This record gives sequence, C-alpha cells and structure tokens, in this order.
Amino acid sequence: MTNLTGTVVRLKLSLLRGGLRQSRGRRDAFIVSSVLALLFALAQLPGMVLLSRQPHGEVVSVTATAVLALGWAFLPLFFPTGDETLDPTRLVMLPLRPLPLMRALLVSSLVGVGPLVTLLLLLGCVLVPARGAVGWATAVVALVLALLVCVALARAVAAANVRLLTSRKGRDLAVLSGLVIAIGSQLVNFAARRLGSGGLGQLRPVADVLSWVPPASAVAAVRSASEGSYGIALAQLALTAAALVALVVGWARSMTRLMTTPDGSTLQAADGGRAESRRTGGRTRLLPAGRTGAVMERTLRYVWRDPKTKAAWVTSLAVGLLIPVFYALQHTGSVYFACFAAGMLGLQMYNQFGQDTSAFWMVALTISSPREAYEELRGRALALLLITLPYAALVTVLNVALLDAWPMLPRVLGMSLALLGAMLAAGAWASARFPYSIPQEGLKSVVPGQAGLAWISIFGGMLTAAVLCAPYIALTVWLAQGADGVGRTWLLLLPVGAVYGAGVALLGLRLAAPRAAGRLPEILAAVSKG
Repeated sequence: MTNLTGTVVRLKLSLLRGGLRQSRGRRDAFIVSSVLALLFALAQLPGMVLLSRQPHGEVVSVTATAVLALGWAFLPLFFPTGDETLDPTRLVMLPLRPLPLMRALLVSSLVGVGPLVTLLLLLGCVLVPARGAVGWATAVVALVLALLVCVALARAVAAANVRLLTSRKGRDLAVLSGLVIAIGSQLVNFAARRLGSGGLGQLRPVADVLSWVPPASAVAAVRSASEGSYGIALAQLALTAAALVALVVGWARSMTRLMTTPDGSTLQAADGGRAESRRTGGRTRLLPAGRTGAVMERTLRYVWRDPKTKAAWVTSLAVGLLIPVFYALQHTGSVYFACFAAGMLGLQMYNQFGQDTSAFWMVALTISSPREAYEELRGRALALLLITLPYAALVTVLNVALLDAWPMLPRVLGMSLALLGAMLAAGAWASARFPYSIPQEGLKSVVPGQAGLAWISIFGGMLTAAVLCAPYIALTVWLAQGADGVGRTWLLLLPVGAVYGAGVALLGLRLAAPRAAGRLPEILAAVSKG
C-alpha cells in the first residue's frame, strides 16, 4: 500500500510502452504527434511573452486557460482508450482503498506528454499578466493550482462516466469525436474572423466572466496581484483551490461507488427487459401498423443505436444547421442556404441496404415481390421524413429570421421540400442500383474495393436529384421575375413544392422497388463484404 503510487506510475509507463510495441505505425504516430505538440507548446512561450506587452494580452491568457480545462474535461470522453488508468474498475478486485488509489492515479496523471504540454501552455498563460515580485509568486501558485485542477477535472469526469466509456455508447462517442472536432474547428474559424475584424477587445466581457471560473480564475489572480489588488487575487486563488477540493471530493465519491456497487448492466438484465419493452411499446403505438411501422421502427433504432449511422445523422444535422447560420451571422449568406438541411439529410436515403451490412439477409428474406420492396423502401423514407421535415422547416425559418427576409420564406421552404423529395427518389434508386458495404470497425465508410461504387452512388444520385429538382427551380425563377412575385409565391410555390416533392419521391420509390426486388442476391453480396 505504501508503494502504491510508484506502482501505478510504473503501470502507466508499462501500458504506454506495451501499446507502442504493437505496431511500428502506432509508434511512429505517437512520436511524431508528441514532438509536434511539444514544439507547439515551446513555440507559444515567446509569443505569450510578446503578447504580455499588448493591451488585452491577459484576455487571451484567461480564455486560453478555460479552453484548456474544457479540453481536459471532455477529451477523455471521446478518447477513452488514450489512458488505460482512467478506468478504475480494472482495479476493483484488488484490496485497495479509494483514497490511496486516488492519490496514485492523480500522480500518474501528471506523467506523460499531455501533462507536460499542458504545463508549458499554462506557463505561457501565467507569464502574460505577471508583473513584480508578488505577481511572479502568485504565478507560481496559479500554475500549480491550474494544472492540478485540469488533471483532477479529467479524473473526476472519467470516474463519473466510466460505465459510459466502457459501453456501446462510449464507442458512439469515439465515432462522433471527429464530428466534434470538425464543428469545433468551424467555431474557431468563425471566432477568428470576428476577432480579426474587431480585435482582442471583443473577448473582454468573456474574460471578465471567466476570471471567476476555475482554473481561469487562478490566471486572473496573477493579473490582480500584479496590479496591487491583493484581496481580489486571494479570492480568485481561493476559488480555484475550492474547485480543486470539490473535484477531489466528487472524484472520491465516484471511486467509492465504483468499487462498492455492481455494474448497472447486470441490474438491467435482471429486470428482464421490462423497462425497455415499456419504452419501445410507447414509441410503436405512434407508428403505422403493419410492415411500414416495423420498417420505420427498425430504421429509427439504427439511427439511435448504430455508431456509424448515428455519426452520419449527427453530421448531417450539424452541417445542415451550421452552414446557413454561420453565413447568415456574417451577413454573407443567402436564404437558399437553408436548403443545406434538406440536402444533407436527404443523403441519408442513399445506400439504405448497405447500412444494414450483413444483417440485410434477414430483410431480404421478407422481400419476394416489387410490392414488398416498395413497402420496405417507403418505410425507410417515412422514418427519414419523420426527422427531416420538421428539422428542414426549423432551419429554414431560422435562416430567414436571421437574414430578415420573411417574404422569401414560402419559396425557400418550397424549394427545401422539392429538394428533399428529389433526394429521396434518387437515394432509393441509388440504393437499389449501386449498393456498397460499410465496415463495422474503424472510421472508414466504405470497404476496400467499393470506393468507385460509393462515388457513383452518391454523386450520381446527387446529379439525378438536381435534374429532378430542375423544373421546380425553373418555376421559382420564372415567378420571381414577375411584378407580383411575392404574392404568387405565397399562393403557389410552397404548396407546389410540397406536392412536387411528394410526387417525385413516390415516383422514385416505385421505380426503385422492382429493381431492388430483382437484384436481391447482388445487393446482399455487395453489402455483406464488410
């Protein structure tokens, strides 16, 4: 027990060394990423020193500390396999008390490239506001407190969600991590543009609030001490220390609960699935009866439970909203950018059978005629519409409101509905004509050897959707040229768009059904390769 801390530190080093021995590519990637991270951390130090001479330099340091702590809090949720010692349930069967184990895990968290990079980044943040002997002394205390808060925050969040990290939902988070990074990069890009036009002073209100949010409050205490506000500096340091104590207490409770209570999955199994039956029974009553309702329920279950399907849906939902909203906030967008929502969600109709992978054989056994194939495709399309229709309408209204272009609402909403119907028709046809398999493991969306099929299916289908939507676009342009285009828009374009989209979708489903029924062996062979 007395040497537990050293044992856990050696365990972490052994796990790291063993992981690097698995493959040369993994070892090379770790070395390259570590070197680049350290170079970045070292390169920012001179930049932060130069930033200390700017009027709003401390604003950047306070904000950067808060962002750094946010990363420590949530990155373990998206990359749970990055540190095996984050899972204390692996040590449950050993005769260890929670408090000594916590001390050992806290020390082991300070070992590695990540903590070293964090230390260098925090050092740059405290260098910016430090002035005078009192300021430098406060900077040392703030550096230690901020680092401990970041590490304790990561441990507390990981311990509270360790059941999630080791479950199927944890794997879902791992798949969605790329999406979070992509959306975060867009937010950073948007913020950088705003700062480039208005300067760092725009961050002042945010920094004033973060100055009282640990661990950014520790960096703000350096500025307060350098300016002679010793009472405020002491209060900000005390707030950071109190946050550290609260995190440790919360972590201790989670550790005690993990080491003394059974896994919730066994309790759910003992329940016999009655709770799940009650939930699914309530949802089933809201869906149509017969095959259509069964297909809709199966499709919606895939959206909620399958990591790859969920990632595709969340990506489409996010991109369909972010593109029109970002451009509208920058006053550079068009009201027709709202059609991105219908277009991105319409892509989910493509490769419908490939989303089932090898399980499609069970669906194929229930299809013996074009009528049954039509009912299968119709159920999948209705499940998609259940989400897409209200979402596309919401994005359209939001985009029109941000641009203050309310007279354009009917024609834009009608365009979204027509585009959605064309995407459903083209997606059903492409699913029957160019199916391809989606691998179950990894981040790839196409198995090797079928990339050409995927390109043809998606881009050929999108070109087909554009051709199908062309008549409605021509009608919109023609009516917009009239003197009373706005009045005609209210009377014609919205209902015409809804009727046109529904008609095109039904026509596409009926044309795709005979081809799907006649090519079941080829479809099954194509989607089962993953």
